[in-house]
Amino acid sequence: MSALRRPRGRALLAGVGVLAVLAATACGTDSATGSRTGESSRKEVYRAVSEALDTVVRSGFPGAQVVFDGPDGHHVLTAGAGDLSTGAPIPEDARVRIGSNTKTFVATVVLQLVGEGRVDLDAPIERYLPGVVRGNGNDGNRVTVRQLLQHTSGLPEYLAGRDPAAPGSGQLTADSDRLRSAHYEPADLVRIAMAMPPRFEPGARSVYTNTNYILLGMLIQQVTGRPAAAEIGSRILEPLGLHDTYFPDSRETGIRGPHPRGYHEINGHREDYTDLDPSWADTAGAMIATPTDLNRFFTALLAGKLLPAAQLAEMKKTVPWDRGEPGSGYGLGLIRQASSCGKEIWGHGGSIPGFGTHTGVATDGTAVVVTVNQLLADRAASEVVNKAFDTAFCS
Repeated sequence: MSALRRPRGRALLAGVGVLAVLAATACGTDSATGSRTGESSRKEVYRAVSEALDTVVRSGFPGAQVVFDGPDGHHVLTAGAGDLSTGAPIPEDARVRIGSNTKTFVATVVLQLVGEGRVDLDAPIERYLPGVVRGNGNDGNRVTVRQLLQHTSGLPEYLAGRDPAAPGSGQLTADSDRLRSAHYEPADLVRIAMAMPPRFEPGARSVYTNTNYILLGMLIQQVTGRPAAAEIGSRILEPLGLHDTYFPDSRETGIRGPHPRGYHEINGHREDYTDLDPSWADTAGAMIATPTDLNRFFTALLAGKLLPAAQLAEMKKTVPWDRGEPGSGYGLGLIRQASSCGKEIWGHGGSIPGFGTHTGVATDGTAVVVTVNQLLADRAASEVVNKAFDTAFCS
């Protein structure tokens, strides 16, 4: 059963106070009445989201959590188990693997470098990584930085997708037991990709490809002289005070601080998949964070606190992409997400064996993260998670 955690009083009171004053000023109503109306509305939202989370757990996920931040304060709703051995719920301040949300951090640093005049969005990647994108028809002179950010490069994928790895390709299977303890350097991952031909002409369409963001991490290091993790730390995490967000150290397999267990199903058997070496994901998906930190990051990004206006505008120029729902679009490491109520929502999302996170911020400043502690291959199960996310914004 889902449970509403008590909101942090200071944040909630600040949000209610602003809403009550606005209501009294605009409509001439009593502020107490406005406060009661707002509180009743919020309770309806939390009830609807709680029901959606219960549905997520009934569909087969061990546990699920929604974290709200914004004008109405900080609120956490949780259902199911964060640890199946004890039955304990997902902790309120849980650190989780955030998968491809990492890409938005990477894209932000790249666009900061663009704003500083150190990177040209429409320059070929060959300018920054000479000789790296080469072989079997791949050509770094024909692929731009923008195309890497927007997944329009056409470059091959080093990870096997939903289908088994192509015979002889060397593609990695993310949930293989061998990969949990194996260690890779970014150059290793790119070499796997370059052993295959391009999938399509650069710029022809957008197909989600992790290779693109491994290359962008290498670009950051080449331009700045420091690893991408260090640049993310000094440019984003430290200024925003995101103390519970980090890039795992080399060969670090655990998760620091309070966290749920992450589960994965292999050959019909559910296994504890919490601990792994995420080097195979690197700048495409290795980071760890709390949902609260993710909300703070995406809110700051969309408020223009991390990028100049020109670069944020570039980030929000979207194209249709292969994994998008009708109405969604992929920008430069940022996704415009469709909603049933027509709200404009920007964020990303991430999945890695053990964890899935769905992130977004609406134009009214409401930020939401939905977390589950297992990935299910069943399409219907994925849809119930999407439904919980939509309910958080549209109920």
